Amino acid sequence: MRYPILYLLLALLLATGCSKKLDIKPTQSISEDQVFTNDANIKAALNGAYDKVSSASLLGGDLQLFAELLAADGEIRWAGTYNQPEEVYNKAILTNNSYVFSTWSTAYSAINICNNIISAINVVNADDQDRIRGEALFLRGLMYFELVKLFGQPYSAGNTTSNLGVPLIITPTIGNISDANRVPRNTVEEVYTQVLDDLTDAKTLLPEENGVYATTYMAAAVLSRVYLQMANYVGARDEANYVIESGYYDLPSTYAASFNNTANSSGDILAMQVTAQDGDNDMHMFWSIPDYGARDGDVDVLQKHINLYEVGDARRALFYIDDLGIYRSGKWKLQYRNIPCVRLAEMYLTRAESNFRLSTNVGDTPDADINDVIRAKAGLGSIPITLDAILLERHKELAHEGQRIHDVKRLKLSVDGFAYNDNKLVFPIPIREINAVGGGVLQQNPGYQ
Repeated sequence: MRYPILYLLLALLLATGCSKKLDIKPTQSISEDQVFTNDANIKAALNGAYDKVSSASLLGGDLQLFAELLAADGEIRWAGTYNQPEEVYNKAILTNNSYVFSTWSTAYSAINICNNIISAINVVNADDQDRIRGEALFLRGLMYFELVKLFGQPYSAGNTTSNLGVPLIITPTIGNISDANRVPRNTVEEVYTQVLDDLTDAKTLLPEENGVYATTYMAAAVLSRVYLQMANYVGARDEANYVIESGYYDLPSTYAASFNNTANSSGDILAMQVTAQDGDNDMHMFWSIPDYGARDGDVDVLQKHINLYEVGDARRALFYIDDLGIYRSGKWKLQYRNIPCVRLAEMYLTRAESNFRLSTNVGDTPDADINDVIRAKAGLGSIPITLDAILLERHKELAHEGQRIHDVKRLKLSVDGFAYNDNKLVFPIPIREINAVGGGVLQQNPGYQ
């Protein structure tokens, strides 16, 4: 989701956020002269929120990279020279990790833009108010969902009313950090409740069609992810089914056609827009190789992962071997291509898993969703359907798209010898943010004090 170059007002607004070129200003505040007072400013600000969400620090690649490195488990290896991703891969993250700080600060910058939009929605043209508010709620809910998954214990760990998530800031923060806007961390339960509220409201407010921007189906697709993390299989099933039954999306003709596209494929529900003129794609930068304009092939795909695939599986055929004989993910091969974040195939997998667990057949049977849709598209025959079979198909279908550690945690698995609820699989609260807020307000995660 990339927008054209923004107006000067927006440039001033975005200066409060942080990229990998770090600043030391509080990351969730704006100055009083930047409060929005008219329709044009609000819409320009919404562009800025999308820009933040699609930056390299968030869905432009780093959120996905973090999720895969944390869940490596002998299936991938970090071979790059950058220390920050290596810390994530080794589960030895320092509290001053600049990538982690950038993810935190950029997400909160996007959230604060959304808060300002929601607060000033009455100045937007009446015909656009529902859509603009819905988009802001969608982006805010999405960001809080991504933050709580990384910086808090998983929902599956229990104790959700006492385990700490992230600070919930749902009103505009104006001016410098003060006693009035020092916000402690909320519980995991409180954050998930806010995420559900935001996304549910967004689903109601958003239109079915909105270009590459937020729609009711995007909100439903992310809701299905949220419910799946909570083991609310009825909610996960119904939201996934809502998207599938809409008929608005179709699986691309081949598995490979889902990736390396300059425009959204028919199966893209949510994708980050990348062009040669604008857009971040850290997935390409870290997963591809110099032959295709990337770095040095920082993420190696190992034989343990390749062995998951059957002979003739089109998903296996997408991997390629470089000059050193190392497997590479073909999903992120080409430069200046969009980043699929939520695909229709995931909705089929979620519906199949949820129906199986619930012994229901809402929309279709698990057998049909797995054999007639997912495996058929991969060029494979039918198999007996068990929960393990469904989860293996999910692992292969969504490999290296940024979902693995979240599946590991909700399924209570282990990776690299770490249990799903190990403190080392939770990010530290950035020390720069703790110090900026001050007053001992932000409590650090266990193991990082």
